Amino acid sequence: MMRLITVAGLSGLLMAASARPENIHAKPYPHTDITRQARPGPGPAERWADSVFNSLSHEERIAQLIMIRVHSNLGADHVAAVLNDIRNVKVGGIVTFQGGPGRQANLVNRLQATSKTPLLVAVDGEWGLGMRFVDSVIAFPRNLMLGAVQDSALIYEVGKAIGEQCRRMGIQYNFAPVLDVNNNPENPVINDRSFGEDKYQVARLGVAMIKGMQDAGILACAKHFPGHGDTDVDSHHDLPVIRKSLASLDSLELYPFRRAIEAGVASVMIAHLNVPAIDNKANTPTSISYKTVTDMLKKDMGFDGIVVTDALEMQGIRKYYSNGQESLQSLLAGNDLMELPSTAKGSVQAIATAIRKGQISREEVYMRVKKILRAKYETGLANVQTIDPLNIAKDLNADVLPLRRRISEEAITVLRNDNHLLPMSPVAGRQKIAVVAVGVDGGNNTFLNAVRAHRPDAAGYVFSPRQTEAQIAGMVKVLKRDYDAVIVALQNYSRRPAHNYGITRAERAVIKQIQEEMPAVTVTFGNPYAIRYFCEAPTIIAAYEDDSITHRAAADVIFGKLQPKGKLPVTVCENFPFGTGLTSLVPETPAVTGVQTVEPESVGMNSAILQRLDSLAYDMIAQGAAPGCQIVALKNGKMVYHKNFGFYDYSQREKVTDSSVYDLASVTKICATTLSVMKLYDEGKLQLDATLGTYLPWVRGTDKARLTIRDILLHQAGLVAYIPFYRETLMPNGWPDTLLFAAHQDSMHTVRVAENLYMQERYIDTMFRRILDSKVVPPGRQYIYSDNDFIFLGKIVEALTGQTLDHYVRETFYEPLGLGTTGFEPRSRLALTRLVPTEFESNFRVQWIRGDVHDPGAAMFGGVAGHAGLFSSAGDLGVLVQMLMNGGAYNGVQYIRPATIQMFTGYHSGISRRGLGWDKPEKDNAKRKDPYPCKSCSPQTYGHTGFTGTCVWIDPQYNLAFVFLSNRVCPNGGSNYKLSSLKVRENMMETLYQAML
Repeated sequence: MMRLITVAGLSGLLMAASARPENIHAKPYPHTDITRQARPGPGPAERWADSVFNSLSHEERIAQLIMIRVHSNLGADHVAAVLNDIRNVKVGGIVTFQGGPGRQANLVNRLQATSKTPLLVAVDGEWGLGMRFVDSVIAFPRNLMLGAVQDSALIYEVGKAIGEQCRRMGIQYNFAPVLDVNNNPENPVINDRSFGEDKYQVARLGVAMIKGMQDAGILACAKHFPGHGDTDVDSHHDLPVIRKSLASLDSLELYPFRRAIEAGVASVMIAHLNVPAIDNKANTPTSISYKTVTDMLKKDMGFDGIVVTDALEMQGIRKYYSNGQESLQSLLAGNDLMELPSTAKGSVQAIATAIRKGQISREEVYMRVKKILRAKYETGLANVQTIDPLNIAKDLNADVLPLRRRISEEAITVLRNDNHLLPMSPVAGRQKIAVVAVGVDGGNNTFLNAVRAHRPDAAGYVFSPRQTEAQIAGMVKVLKRDYDAVIVALQNYSRRPAHNYGITRAERAVIKQIQEEMPAVTVTFGNPYAIRYFCEAPTIIAAYEDDSITHRAAADVIFGKLQPKGKLPVTVCENFPFGTGLTSLVPETPAVTGVQTVEPESVGMNSAILQRLDSLAYDMIAQGAAPGCQIVALKNGKMVYHKNFGFYDYSQREKVTDSSVYDLASVTKICATTLSVMKLYDEGKLQLDATLGTYLPWVRGTDKARLTIRDILLHQAGLVAYIPFYRETLMPNGWPDTLLFAAHQDSMHTVRVAENLYMQERYIDTMFRRILDSKVVPPGRQYIYSDNDFIFLGKIVEALTGQTLDHYVRETFYEPLGLGTTGFEPRSRLALTRLVPTEFESNFRVQWIRGDVHDPGAAMFGGVAGHAGLFSSAGDLGVLVQMLMNGGAYNGVQYIRPATIQMFTGYHSGISRRGLGWDKPEKDNAKRKDPYPCKSCSPQTYGHTGFTGTCVWIDPQYNLAFVFLSNRVCPNGGSNYKLSSLKVRENMMETLYQAML
């Protein structure tokens, strides 16, 4: 039976809809079900439905289940045919299509006045009424652009605005949203109508739009069940076949529909598909399949709202049934509404004949008729309101432009910024730039105008679809001669994949040549799947739509007025998978000279012996100690070894390269926190014998207040080693608490812990309380290597600088040194393809950890903590290491005083080998069976190791440094100790000493 469309608040909806069943258990969205409410008697909906039902003849009752096509731009003959079906067949509903809103309003008024029963007026308005009234109503963006938006509340607003449009237009029913998961880039019919390829994203945004429309009093419709996303055939023209198992369908395609049903969606539309795993009967589209509609949707999934067919005039069914038989077969399958059959009269006759023959009972048909009548009551059709055509176009457009502007600002996606062109300088004269519009014929270009709003001196060029490859060289020559950088705008291309999206061979060639021969920013204004042709672009932006609002938003991002926020809703190529998107553009910094690479012999090292590092790396991979690694060695201020080995994981799909970025784990302690403490000590802002209570007022009154900074740096303050914060947040079934965590970011859940896992920020206070309440042994008596020591130090850095730890180290060290990869929260800065995964975490986060910090505690602190969270490539760490080897100076800038480095890196404890923040060799290293970090290092050596399989070591006596990065925890976590048992890091470091001549 019909669900009431008056549903509960947005927050409940979004939590229920977006939660993943695998780790966050969504509660069914609260709704009112008229079949389950105990009442002393029939309510007003039933009473009205019964009264109308009793006024109709048998055939007129059947006709309530038929909806016919209506246009206001097809002339008098079309209107006459529609009036005939309304007067004589007594159809129950109409579906409005193209025409002007004023004409449409007058026509619908006329049709309602003519009809014996109020007509249920529907529209296929996936991106609002601008999809149909193209002459005077502005459309909302396609769903694929909405899929790049991370704020589901904005999608709710779009849904509500579309609902308000419908109400103003006298429409009660919108065949939207599309809940198909578009996991086939070649899909000719769904494609950018989908929210994307990720089932969670499709469900989350789809339910938000449903809630918005239904809060506006409009029936929403989840379509196209059981999922039209993985097809390469358009069901308008033929019957697509989906050859998937039931398990595969259930795990992917059906997921968004389940979430929509839980959220109380009013209606589900059945697609014309052939899915043998559901129904292997020949020539049986899902729309007329009892196993699909009744067994799967109604019985198995528990849907009791309105079930409507996709248009029955489509070839996906019309090639098998016509003359009303398509409506009969649809009804027999379990559908309630038959949309756009070949004949309304023939449909009623075919159904009436089937009732007489006993193919379907009269009671079953009448139950569906009453369901539709109740829906009419619930959408206000008991009192049909005349549509006022005055100012109707203005009213329909009222909310569109402000929302389009916000969508554009939230959706623009920077996929890559490897050449650091973004943000470009808005200052004229600093950099001569040109805009090349590819795919347009000239004339007024609103994107060029948007660029000129920032840079009035920007030149404009056009490369039209009619131009040939022979004209490319001349254009590129002029650009290279006259300009420092180019913005390439790909515009006016097709939304569909056929014929390369209409992008000519010459257009593709000119874009690639510009990208290869000079600094260029490429912006694609349209379907992001077309980016597949430009996956090697060093700087590229997906802008999704080609209109003036999107043009302005893209220009604002390019020139730094806006920070990018969007994430790619689909995978376009290996370089740009789903979820790619930089959300921070670091302004261009002065060029920094890197460490010079030389032949080892020039600094007194043997190349042949250094080659043993290759063998050790290959053996490490073969033994399963780690799937890959980066190795850097420096001697006398020169790079003597810099190589990459293996892959990101054991699937061997992604090779480790110079630009790959690893989770440094506890190397964070020295390369972020200790460096900051040294700098603050240098500046006289921090005293080693001061206490925690001196700098952190919130620890005063606890037994932690008296702990000294010196003891904390030496790991002898007596703090416990580790607190598993996450364990007390788990429910009895082992999954994160659904009150504390949500699958998407909202105003309450702001702390990103992992993909689709956000925590309430208030819990961070609880974590600090756990540290303050933890046991402490008398300081100075026992060496306890503790993460909590450095969590406190990170907070001291923040207290003394007024900046978060990540911002302080970035501005003080990483940016001035030109370290493009080193930093916290790499997903906000770097393409996901550059980030090496750590492990598949089988508890708590239950997912591949890639680009989020491996340490769960640091993750719960938001990815920035004093003990973990830093990421880097080995090459960039080599620069940081060289700065320390230079006595704290690099390229003429003194970062830390030499005396400070010498003091912090010396031995300072009578009970351990530790320096101040730094790890050091064992004091009896020469006598030990297992020397640490290797046999030949000098007592001056300092550095650190990391749990994920990393290390940094510096030996000032030999002016030698070693950087090793791996992900030994891949894929199963810390249980793989082969890196240690095989002594991989020790043997590699020892090889460096053996190579010294």
